[in-house]
Amino acid sequence: MHKILSFFIVAIMSTTGLVAQSVAPTDSSAHRRPRFQFDPLLPNAHDPVMALGEDGRYYCFMTGMNVGVLSSADMKEWRPEPSALPETPQWAMDTVPGYRGHTWAPDISRHNDLWYLYYSCSTFGKNGSAIGLAVNKSLDPKSPDFKWEDRGMVIASHRKKDNWNAIDPNLIVTPEGQPYLCYGSFWDGIQLVKLDPKDYQTVQTKPVTIARRVDKRLPNPGENAIEAPFIFYHDGYYYLFVSFDYCCKGENSTYKTVYGRSKSIEGPYVDDKGQQMLYGGGTLLYGPDAENFGIGHCSVYEFQGQCYFIAHAYMKEKGGAAKLFIRPLQFNENGWIK
Repeated sequence: MHKILSFFIVAIMSTTGLVAQSVAPTDSSAHRRPRFQFDPLLPNAHDPVMALGEDGRYYCFMTGMNVGVLSSADMKEWRPEPSALPETPQWAMDTVPGYRGHTWAPDISRHNDLWYLYYSCSTFGKNGSAIGLAVNKSLDPKSPDFKWEDRGMVIASHRKKDNWNAIDPNLIVTPEGQPYLCYGSFWDGIQLVKLDPKDYQTVQTKPVTIARRVDKRLPNPGENAIEAPFIFYHDGYYYLFVSFDYCCKGENSTYKTVYGRSKSIEGPYVDDKGQQMLYGGGTLLYGPDAENFGIGHCSVYEFQGQCYFIAHAYMKEKGGAAKLFIRPLQFNENGWIK
């Protein structure tokens, strides 16, 4: 766990230039710490989500101190932006023992003329966690309307009480205008709750499990290695994307992105073989390949008529560093991803 934690923090903090990359020292710099150089074409990013701002720039939000942010004019060349949260939320430090601002897995979307930023406050290996919400009128730091307002907690999970983990949030609003929050990591898998459409924050229903890595009907189902849900509505279907197996281990990462779909946001979600995701189903979309140890924690959007798959990939040529991974997404005539 200590090795995993160390790698994860280094990978994330390096996106903001706080940690040096390993480079071969010269004779004159043998005892100096090498300077981190931000890679604008292949930036480090964990748990990326994205939005197209009013200024025409793409904004990528990700795990980092008080939520890391990048921006780009073309989704190809990126630059760092200030952290989303002006300061570490006191309510979160009071609610989650050990949380000190390293904020995980945000979610960004625009509704009611506001940008809604959900974020995760937690510590490794524990399900004492909380999801918070901040709002802003603009994503452009130069705009006079730019100001993040933290609205506090949406939902929390408690150790030895709840069999779910309140991290990895994703907001989905139905065509009828009803907001839901999807979230979850390990424990009993992926959860779904209904939110009050007046504030997109007040939880109106108890959490309901909609996906698991394992089939709990079996006598020995194994470890429920599932997390990072994202629901994307397209052509009459709700598509549920999740990550299987393990992140944050560098060269030992085994992340896989799988998905299923449903006509109802509450499920059941099934894969292309008809197996329910509640019982371990999921169609493989991306995973370990010739270039990456693993690919996961994705988000999916349609920008200017084109759908995109966005995730982080543990690249082999970068020693397992988590890099921003963007690919076009297309659906076949049967509604499954090509």
